[in-house]
Amino acid sequence: MVAVDSSEIVAVGRRKTSTAFVALTPGTGKVVINEREFEEYLKQPTLRVHALEPLAATGQDGRFDVRVRVTGGGPSGQAGAIRLALARALAKHSSEMRPTLREKGMLTRDPRMKERKKYGQRGARRRFQFSKR
Repeated sequence: MVAVDSSEIVAVGRRKTSTAFVALTPGTGKVVINEREFEEYLKQPTLRVHALEPLAATGQDGRFDVRVRVTGGGPSGQAGAIRLALARALAKHSSEMRPTLREKGMLTRDPRMKERKKYGQRGARRRFQFSKR
């Protein structure tokens, strides 16, 4: 969990099996994920852009320092969880940003999860090979 300071805005975001705790503080735009540099943690440029999309959409990039604690899932799910948590934190910071974030679909939690494997099958939908003879 992220330690809370009085000037921090804290929010939680989830995607697939990932959970992200974000703490926003007024600053220079430094992003730290799990005590590591942003570029070091999220290696794919597309995931970096996706994770910081709420800041860019509201024109707040460079105005906040972002500390993130993210667990579970893979890089894509973690980037999605960070995006939702960041959007929620910005909406908490200023209600004027809420309509912009809502319009771009950043405040909606993506409910899609991996479908469970069923018994008597090879996977969620894949069946064992059928033989007539």
